[in-house]
Amino acid sequence: MVVEAHHHRSTLKQKNKPFKSHHATKSALKDIAKGRTARQSTKSPAVSTVTQARLNRRNTQKQVQATKRASLNIDTQTCIQALGKCVDEEIHGINEKKNIWTMKTSRFKTSLQFLPVPFARPFAALDAARAADYTLLLLSPTIEARPAVLKSLLSFIQYFDPTQRRVFDLSAPADSLNTLRALAEGCPDEVKWRAGRPWVVGESVERGEGGVLKVTGVVRGGRLSPDRLVHIPNHGDYLVSKIMSAPLPRAKHARPGGMDVEAEPVLLAERVPSSADSLVSTNVADDMANEQTWPTEEEMAGALQGTGEGDVPDAKKGTTPKRIRRIPKGMTEYQASWIVDESEDEDGDGDQDGEEGGGRIDEDEEMVLDDALDTENERKSVVAFQELDMEEEQKQLTSWRKRSQEEQDAQAFPDEIDTPQDISAHTRFARFRGLRSLRTSPWDPYENLPSDYARIFEFEDFKRTERDMWHELEDNGIEPGRRVTIFIEGVSPEASVSSESPFVIYGLLKHEHKKTVLHFTVQRNTECEGSVRSKDPLILCYGPRRLRVNPVYSHHTRGGGKGANNVHKFERFLWHGTTTVASVYAPIMFGKQPCMLLRETQNPQTPELVAMGTFMNPDTTRIIAKRIILTGHPFKVHKKTATVRYMFFNPDDIQYFKPIQLFTKHGRTGHIRESLGTHGYFKAHFDGPINQMDTGRVYPRWSENWATLGASSGKGDEMEE
Repeated sequence: MVVEAHHHRSTLKQKNKPFKSHHATKSALKDIAKGRTARQSTKSPAVSTVTQARLNRRNTQKQVQATKRASLNIDTQTCIQALGKCVDEEIHGINEKKNIWTMKTSRFKTSLQFLPVPFARPFAALDAARAADYTLLLLSPTIEARPAVLKSLLSFIQYFDPTQRRVFDLSAPADSLNTLRALAEGCPDEVKWRAGRPWVVGESVERGEGGVLKVTGVVRGGRLSPDRLVHIPNHGDYLVSKIMSAPLPRAKHARPGGMDVEAEPVLLAERVPSSADSLVSTNVADDMANEQTWPTEEEMAGALQGTGEGDVPDAKKGTTPKRIRRIPKGMTEYQASWIVDESEDEDGDGDQDGEEGGGRIDEDEEMVLDDALDTENERKSVVAFQELDMEEEQKQLTSWRKRSQEEQDAQAFPDEIDTPQDISAHTRFARFRGLRSLRTSPWDPYENLPSDYARIFEFEDFKRTERDMWHELEDNGIEPGRRVTIFIEGVSPEASVSSESPFVIYGLLKHEHKKTVLHFTVQRNTECEGSVRSKDPLILCYGPRRLRVNPVYSHHTRGGGKGANNVHKFERFLWHGTTTVASVYAPIMFGKQPCMLLRETQNPQTPELVAMGTFMNPDTTRIIAKRIILTGHPFKVHKKTATVRYMFFNPDDIQYFKPIQLFTKHGRTGHIRESLGTHGYFKAHFDGPINQMDTGRVYPRWSENWATLGASSGKGDEMEE
């Protein structure tokens, strides 16, 4: 019999931590999981947790903001009635739901007109603000107007308008009276862009016989002349046939029970056809006024073979060149651009000339160019060139491009592109030209213009025309402050239909109906997200006009200078923090007009503010040049000579771009000397020693066409790549 040892139960239920391996096997992990599986995350694996949390917070803030805006209950009618109750005056038109409410305050001896704007209607608010002297910002009455709340609101308003000093509480009779006193006795600041310009807020709009629209209101701003056109926002420009007085009924006796007497309307002014502006906004293009070239003898011979006609007599010697070519280096169109080549081209490459690209030069000039270079390096040791196979070449090319994309910043070289391999460079860039300097190289602004340029107007002296126009306006027209009835011809029926916006007509100045090229200096809104590419559709608001445009952006020179040739670099994007010039086809507008660029969203009533700026000038000779940079890698370097690759991929492209000067990042300049092999390698000679850090660049550029405005269709309405 075996006697077991007595074992006492431990008083402590302590369990030591078992050994845990940092590299558990798959079977061990399955035992630990006990059949449980990990739940897949609903978030995208490409978005980190921090980024997703930030996006969730922004989305929540937007939803809360939208909910607050939807819950606002601002009653404009109640707020305006509070102003009338403080002086016991009646507000006319407020109960009839009209677009204009009027109130005559005997205490302050003045009359006020209110233009109510519905909530969340930005375009109606813009139309009302353009014609108003004051803008009233109303806060929802659901928030109690405590001193702390008023102070916070004042700080918020001063962020946009630092001149504001007080916020009024319309629920208090004293603040309502002070608000009315500020409106009646205050002197509004002058709005610079509408100074001297007439406009009329339509108190009554009636449609008469023959499509004539009768608008009654008070002339404000400057003198209104029937010889000038008027603009109705969202509808267009129209002719004025005549202007008649429209006096208000007045009491015959100033005692109770007196009768109102209506004065008879009087003809104040009528349009004079000989001096009035017309509705013609564009020129009629004459195709026969285009540049005409004399046909060559080969072209005339080919035409006669197709018709079967007889021979024509030979032209005089020297009058008809056998072949005309452009010389891109050393000789331009401004320096004996046409030459006569008596010999035939043995290589058969004569069909390449005639394009606006770099062109090609004569063989004699190429020999002179080689002789003119320093031949010292030829007498010294020359590194032997060894051509690589296609597989190794492609491998090194992919590796070099990947490293280049990682090291170089996009903004350091915004115009840098890769040379295509599937198509020759001289075919892809045939419409570009090589310039030695963007600021000083000659460029005729009237060459190779698009057909749309034949339709626009050009001012011989814009400043003098503007000065003469203002002097003429001071003596003609109806003086401001008079109540008149304007008879407008040819207005569409849609213009007389009541809408949310107040009906306002603006008097245009002379020549402001004609279309030309307008340039605006704009700065992008800091709160605008996303990219804004050139030629993207936007809404341009300037003066009383609102147009749908496709602006083209270009570099803005500090001080507004034009330079020696008035050539400015094309910008592909509207960048943050920089001043850019936006160019469009649009009707002319005199003065320093402010402008806004809006972008439409899914909701047409909530556009996005893209940029703000000022009208610069209507310069039709401003050249917007699209610049591209072709980069190459210095494969081998020997003092001033380097073997460059990856800029071209066949010898024909090297021969085509040979006359164009090369530039490096460190300021060295040089030229292509000769082609090496068949993979696009070439030898280049520079004005000083270079190193492997340098990168060769070629600068071909061409003039961009601007996007056409209006309903005209065709190729001229689109920008050409």
